[in-house]
Amino acid sequence: MAHNVPAVILAAGASERLGQPKALAIFNGESLVKRAVRQLKESGCRTIVVVTNTELAVDIMLEIEEGSVVVNQNPEEGRTGTLQCGLLSLGGEKGNFPRKVLVVPVDRCGWTVETIDVLLQENKSCSPIPSGHPLLLCDSDIEDVLAATPDMPLRDLVNFVRIDAPGKFLNIDTPADLEAL
Repeated sequence: MAHNVPAVILAAGASERLGQPKALAIFNGESLVKRAVRQLKESGCRTIVVVTNTELAVDIMLEIEEGSVVVNQNPEEGRTGTLQCGLLSLGGEKGNFPRKVLVVPVDRCGWTVETIDVLLQENKSCSPIPSGHPLLLCDSDIEDVLAATPDMPLRDLVNFVRIDAPGKFLNIDTPADLEAL
């Protein structure tokens, strides 16, 4: 089940509305970042990059057993900038970027291993219905993201095709969202 599609977990936000780091929030007995890494590993991901901010880097390194941690020095510039940090870390010294990348916001946790299986059957940038995440970013869309300004919303850069896949919509933004789980 192993595949060559890497994953970038976005975990660099300030979490102001939640009042605690989203990546370290507990859902079903494990942190959101640990859960995302575990599910990606279970889906066959061999390369997982967690992009976070300076303040959380050590805590996230201690929280996850597999994967690497990259720091976005300027997360306030936008989520696309955080994704760019992750993509650049995948490019290596020669800038050989993968043709597909899974994009996993840490606060969108309604997806399953089966969601990933359905996404990876596609050869175009797509997002699952009903969960909305993770995203599959493909080919020239990866280049477009890398060429964009860090504050450009991803939805303005990429036309994601919506596909049916298992999962449910969950977005953790506030303490009430976390309590509802």
